[in-house]
Parts: sequence; structure tokens; C-alpha cells
Amino acid sequence: MRQIFLDTETTGLEPSHGHRIIEIGCVEMIDRKLTGNNFHKYINPENKNVDQGALEVHGITDEFLSDKPFFADIYDEFLEFVKGSQLIIHNAPFDVGFINNEIVLLEAKLGQSIEKIDVSCSILDSLTLARDMHPGQKNNLDALCRRYYIDNSNRQLHGALLDSEILADVYLAMTGGQTSLTLDDASGGGTGAEAIRRLNSNRAALKVQSASPEEINSHEEYLALLEKKSGHSVNWK
Repeated sequence: MRQIFLDTETTGLEPSHGHRIIEIGCVEMIDRKLTGNNFHKYINPENKNVDQGALEVHGITDEFLSDKPFFADIYDEFLEFVKGSQLIIHNAPFDVGFINNEIVLLEAKLGQSIEKIDVSCSILDSLTLARDMHPGQKNNLDALCRRYYIDNSNRQLHGALLDSEILADVYLAMTGGQTSLTLDDASGGGTGAEAIRRLNSNRAALKVQSASPEEINSHEEYLALLEKKSGHSVNWK
């Protein structure tokens, strides 16, 4: 299964007010493994300036964007990268709305119909997923990073590629982590008796770390969600 974590940065909040995409970042995952095959472009918004409020969020200036390609110049490469995948987007209606608006503008420029992004790809809104798992709590990326102990200390400003990378870590944590873990011995992974490493029976006892009240509450909420999804048929009750 090929999934793409996607984020955009824009000149403002409303495409209906003429606001445009200025950055697209995508991170590829296949079978729950990040491949390192990413897509990242800055985009010239043509005649639309970056709003002051948006500038304070992402720090991308009009001067920086002045020599960047237009959306029309990067669209084919972008579509080739994402087509047929499942796009995982935090607050998907925002990004999908902006991408489809860019496609509408491109249609007018080319004089031909172009498939919308939610037709070219399936869409999963990770914000909706987080709200289902953690009802009544903050579920923005920063809050989810704190909840799942994901380091986002480099996120001083929003950035499409960085936020896509953070979203990938959050999504994997929310949905059960990676599918496998391979442990090799220090010599490179032998087999047989020579690879067995035994612990001293006189070693000090391991420290027991109890769950915090917040962690216990999150655990109970997750169990309640599992019970609801299973039709209230669970083995632990």
C-alpha cells in the first residue's frame, strides 16, 4: 500500500479570496515503511502576496518566492508523484480545497478539464482520525506530538515538508507503530547458540515506571474506542 503524507503552506486561509499555495511537501510510505522518496516544491503565487498572519506562521516571504516556479510548472511532476496513492493530510479539507483551486485555475489557463486531486487519489484526514481516538482533546500536530512523545523541537515555524515528516511519525504512532522490529546482535546478527546473549542473574532489578494519570486516561479512551469499533464485543470485559 502506497501512502503519501502531504502538507501545504499558503498565502492565506481562503482560496475564494484569491489565496494561493506557496509550498507543497510530500513524504512517501509503502507498507508502513518510510521510503525517503519525498516531493518538495516552493511555488510562486503569481500576483498574490503573502498575508502577514500567514507569514508569521511559516516565515515564507514574497521576495523568497519571486523566482520560484508557478503551480502550472510543477503540476505534472506533483501529479506523477501522488497519483493513485492514499493521501494522509491533517485537516484535509483545507489542503485539498487549495490544491483543487489551483487545478481550477490551471484548467482556465490551459482551456481543458483536469482531474481533481480527490479523484486522482483517495484522502484520509488524520485530524478526523485523531478526534475519533481522542475526543474532547486538542488534536493539532503539536498536541499529538506531546501525546505520542514525538520530537518536534525543530518546528519553530510551519513548513510543508517538515510537517509532513512529523505527520508520518504521528500517524504511525496513532495506528500502532511500525509493523516489525529486527534485533541484531552486536557482531552483525548471527544465528544459533553463538548469537544468544544471557543476562546475569545477579543484576539489579529493573526500575518500574508507572503510567501517569494522563497516560491511563488516554489508554482508557483508546480501549473504549476499540470496544465501540468491535460492536462492544471485547475479550477484556
